[in-house]
Amino acid sequence: MALTGIQILKMLPKKNCGECDIPTCLAFAMKVAAGQAEIETCPYVSDEAKATIGEASAPPIRTVKIGTGDAQFTAGGETCQFRHEKRFENQTGLAVLIATDEDAASIDGKIKRANDFEYERVGVMMRNNLVAIKDNGGASLADMAKKVMEGAPKQAIILMSDNVDNLKAGAEACGDNKPLLYGATSENADAFVDLAKDTGCVIGVKGKNMDNLVETADKLVAAGVKDMVIDTGARTLRGAFEDNVVARRSAVKEKFKPLGFPTITFPCEMCDDLMMEAMIGSVLIAKYAGITVFSDIQGDVLFPLLLEQLNIFTDPQRPMVVAEDIYPITGPDENSPVLITCNFSLTYFIVSGEIEGSKVPSWLLIKDTEGLSVLTAWAAGKFGADLIAMFVNKSGILDKVKHRELIIPGYLATIKGELEEELPDWTITIGPREAGHLPAFLKEWKPAA
Repeated sequence: MALTGIQILKMLPKKNCGECDIPTCLAFAMKVAAGQAEIETCPYVSDEAKATIGEASAPPIRTVKIGTGDAQFTAGGETCQFRHEKRFENQTGLAVLIATDEDAASIDGKIKRANDFEYERVGVMMRNNLVAIKDNGGASLADMAKKVMEGAPKQAIILMSDNVDNLKAGAEACGDNKPLLYGATSENADAFVDLAKDTGCVIGVKGKNMDNLVETADKLVAAGVKDMVIDTGARTLRGAFEDNVVARRSAVKEKFKPLGFPTITFPCEMCDDLMMEAMIGSVLIAKYAGITVFSDIQGDVLFPLLLEQLNIFTDPQRPMVVAEDIYPITGPDENSPVLITCNFSLTYFIVSGEIEGSKVPSWLLIKDTEGLSVLTAWAAGKFGADLIAMFVNKSGILDKVKHRELIIPGYLATIKGELEEELPDWTITIGPREAGHLPAFLKEWKPAA
């Protein structure tokens, strides 16, 4: 059961030292209770208190980390059944499967695509983040893991085998880039307990069905294995979908610990068509899969899944924003137009994209509107004439251009007069309402006389 801020405060040293970057122990305790701070950030709290508070405040879906550095992937940490209740914490991992007995050209192609495919969307870099290596004979897991780490250094690694010795050798080959070791079953659970203790890696548990998975996971937990990823064994869309829902509900609503781990699903084993795999994967991303494994990745399959992932795991209570600043686009100079808009990410990337497409070098001023769009920010009093004028004067744009003409969004036409009073030395020009009309507008633009 979660502890209150006062209960946590009683276990703290009460130094009010501020070394955790929070001024008082009471404020720190309240943030820990709300899940906004980690108890480990207090340098003076006892190990016993850390263990007690950490266990009580841990999310119902345990957070597990695979890999390290740029290759680190985090799964789990989820606290709610539905996104609108709070938010989903860690994005579903997208993994490409490589079998050790595949031909060299196929393996090289998959590794290259895993390394090269990366997309930018509203300022977020998106890519698949795991490579799963299946032990099918042929090359060893250790050799294949080394090959993947060399060819795709930003990928976390999943090693899949029933052979504990092969998994241990593969984990040793990965070094600090600790992989997920998948293959624990009810039959070999004891061997995987020893493997987890020897390697310190996350263990992947496969059940024959939900009941068998619960039995195996419970056994591993009782033996001291804390970090796991679970697989119910379902290999149909309906089965995996239903099992994921049951697992999430049991963990979040009922606090059922054997299912309180991220799930791993295998669209690659549910059909033999990559596009159908993507469709299945899209359903499982939406319904709680911690990791999805695909037989291959192609741009036309990966990009839609990444967009879905981005939309689902964006915090619904916190708009995506860009920093308040001056953004030069396509190399502007002192005679280039100056435009202003809000800092809602989607607005910024649409507007900047249209300016870039016009090939007219421009200065784009981004005003902090707390992530609100133009009209919403104006209605909320965050994009008014006085605030715009204050920002223009302090932004530094006066030193970058010779002219004094500011282009405002067409939707702000009603504040033109107010803005002219606030910025008497500037000419205020009303720009288009729609960003799509900016290229034509900018090509016709000339500084006011």
